[in-house]
Amino acid sequence: MIDRERIVIDPRIRSGKPCIRGTRIAVTDVFDYLGGGMTIAEVLDDFPDLTLVDIQACFAFAANRDRRLVILSDETAIR
Repeated sequence: MIDRERIVIDPRIRSGKPCIRGTRIAVTDVFDYLGGGMTIAEVLDDFPDLTLVDIQACFAFAANRDRRLVILSDETAIR
């Protein structure tokens, strides 16, 4: 899987946040930039160490984590 090759969790880097291998850029950082309105091209321009494959790995990592979420039956929906 692409995310396992590119995303690492190391307690010595960013307090164990999932990061892109070889950088200190956390998966959440990438989503914060994209969610803030930056395009993928803008993120790649601002961070020349990143590749499109790194950003795709962030999406794959998040999707995999979402699939493993457990929803408790007594939770109420937030409206």
